[in-house]
Amino acid sequence: MASSVASKTFLAAPRTDGSLGSLLPDLRRQLPSPNVQILIRSRTPKKLQVKAAGSTFGTYFRVTTFGESHGGGVGCIIDGCPPRIPLSEADMQVDLDRRRPGQSRITTPRKETDTCKIYSGVSEGVTTGTPIHVFVPNTDQRGHDYSEMSVAYRPSHADATYDMKYGVRSVQGGGRSSARETIGRVAPGAVAKKILKQFAGTEPWFLAKPFPQRLCLQILAYVSQVHNVVLPEDVVDHEMLTLDQVESNIVRCPDPEYAEKMIAAIDAVRVRGDSVGGVVTCIVRNCPRVCSIYLSHSHGLGSPVFDKLEAELAKAMMSLPATKGFEVGSGFAGTFLTGSEHNDEFYTDEFGNIRTRTNRSGGIQGGISNGEIINMRIAFKPTSTIGRKQNTVTREKKETELIARGRHDPCVVPRAVPMVEAMVALVLMDQLMAQHAQCHLFPINPDLQGTMKLPELEPANFQM
Repeated sequence: MASSVASKTFLAAPRTDGSLGSLLPDLRRQLPSPNVQILIRSRTPKKLQVKAAGSTFGTYFRVTTFGESHGGGVGCIIDGCPPRIPLSEADMQVDLDRRRPGQSRITTPRKETDTCKIYSGVSEGVTTGTPIHVFVPNTDQRGHDYSEMSVAYRPSHADATYDMKYGVRSVQGGGRSSARETIGRVAPGAVAKKILKQFAGTEPWFLAKPFPQRLCLQILAYVSQVHNVVLPEDVVDHEMLTLDQVESNIVRCPDPEYAEKMIAAIDAVRVRGDSVGGVVTCIVRNCPRVCSIYLSHSHGLGSPVFDKLEAELAKAMMSLPATKGFEVGSGFAGTFLTGSEHNDEFYTDEFGNIRTRTNRSGGIQGGISNGEIINMRIAFKPTSTIGRKQNTVTREKKETELIARGRHDPCVVPRAVPMVEAMVALVLMDQLMAQHAQCHLFPINPDLQGTMKLPELEPANFQM
């Protein structure tokens, strides 16, 4: 670099060791100037700068989140969004309202409207293909609630590790480790959902029921466990599950009987200032049929080796706050089966499509979606910040006791449902764009990549 280079006059005496120095007298006689200018790098050491990363997700459809729990606000930058997509704040607000605090007695009492505003990337109601800036202000801040936590570390929270890594942290609300950061995920997740719907034709109004349910690409998550209340797997029909069923109660469990049990379990610990964890199940219907009516063929999403679809989903899910486990398909339960019991045998359905009789693979084989329902489960630990006395240490390494104040969810899983859906949508959107970049430049192999065969149906009289 120019700043690290000095210009010095060469005045060395002739050398007799055969090196360059012995030739310098002859060189100097041939040069028009009596001095030779040689560039010498400065030996002054440069300061090492380490730039922290980790706030950007995705390769083609990229999302960067920003903001702290009790700062001025939170939001995201969406880069790589295709142009000419109709988009408004209302498209994002639906899922932001599902995520927001203060929804019911079993969530944090913090009152935020979480009203989003688009500041760039949209013109006259459509995306321009340039970065989309979305911002949500914080309006119900109580920074004084965290005065004790500024000197003492909350057990199982990010307080200590942030201090040890960066030497500084945002004390109020946990800063970037707060679940409030997920606003910057849910908003772009809603955008991804809309693009997937538009691209995949996920509302085929011209087909009669029940086939729209079978043909639509849909992402649905729900609560399947709270503490020791476990929803049996055979209770929910993943083929027919609807958003209305999930949203029918405050815990977001599609079965009313088990929903009441889950709510009671959360209430029991909430009044004691404690917390519990749980599991969110997420399904994706018809993932490889994202080309169902607008393109001439369909492919699976995902790639072999490092970019397997389940690997991308695992990273997305485990990046959410409070996550501690991820399973796809049979998951850990599959380890108790033999190969003959676990294998998903193939067959040809009545329309000539290759299907599997069972779905222990969870809709993904070899890292690529196979057309069956993708199902995954994400484990969330009990909320770290609780209102009970705990032993801890201060920043000065002195042992002490802490009763954390502030407003926190006694169980995070009800509000985690839209977060999970958002991250799945971001993964599928990114994988879809990668699929087009690699596989849609050249003609298909019609023997293996033909159009999905559908039944011949009369147009239905759906009201638009």
